[in-house]
Amino acid sequence: MKRAAGVAQRQAVAQHSPLLASLDFGLARVVTTSSAPSQAAAAASQAAAVKPANMQEFQVYRWDPDTGGKPRYQSYQVDTNACGPMMLDVLFKIKDEQDPALSFRRSCREGICGSCAMNINGSNTLACLAKVDKDVTSSQKIAPLPHMFVVRDLVVDMANFYAQYKAIEPYLKLKTDGTDAAPKKGQLVENFQNKENRAKLDGLYECILCACCSTSCPSYWWNSDQYLGPAVLMQAYRWIIDSRDEFQAERLDKVNDAMSLYRCHTIMNCSKVCPKGLNPAKAIAKVKTMVH
Repeated sequence: MKRAAGVAQRQAVAQHSPLLASLDFGLARVVTTSSAPSQAAAAASQAAAVKPANMQEFQVYRWDPDTGGKPRYQSYQVDTNACGPMMLDVLFKIKDEQDPALSFRRSCREGICGSCAMNINGSNTLACLAKVDKDVTSSQKIAPLPHMFVVRDLVVDMANFYAQYKAIEPYLKLKTDGTDAAPKKGQLVENFQNKENRAKLDGLYECILCACCSTSCPSYWWNSDQYLGPAVLMQAYRWIIDSRDEFQAERLDKVNDAMSLYRCHTIMNCSKVCPKGLNPAKAIAKVKTMVH
């Protein structure tokens, strides 16, 4: 009885208001349920299940300091149609399904943290940004960053790289305590920067310190104990030109020597391999012009 009364009421309203009638009809269409979406999902799942396997060979650098022995490349067969599209996904599939002892660094898998930097098919890059070429029939090689001490498998020792970065003092340095311009004595004020000076830092601050550029540089290979390398020199330049910093002259003096700065011979490997599309070689050239 209540349902019939409700239908009669809606019909009476519709006679006086066509707009409400159309809204009522539209609402009825929205709340109507159907099995079509679930059927479509099931069909898509079945289509993925019957997708033909695409077995590809991946040769991964292996070395375990606990067991000793010489480093080697170990071959793995992976169905690249059954895993994600990136090289990091391939490594995860190998570790999850074939070899849980495989070691590699990873974190964000979005090209932000720089943890999964390695040498893939002869070029330094981030595994999370390196797309798998599913048409390749030959084996693909995955190795640690070149000319770095290997801790285990694809994990390298970054201690020297980070020590060099620390040496350039990557933070704002002021000769005053920041209270000189304060309206009240002893009160700190914000260190402002205009848009023009802020724009000068674009292409520099985005560096994620993955070391892809530095470990692709032959000068860094042979002199990594003294040459700061592309990544660190680019960050040094970033702080040298920051308008808020008051130690520009001291920063320039610190990098102005034959080994720290002038080991760069503009080979350009660093700019070619940077996964963020930055140009360390240009930044180094800018520093060279500033010290003269």
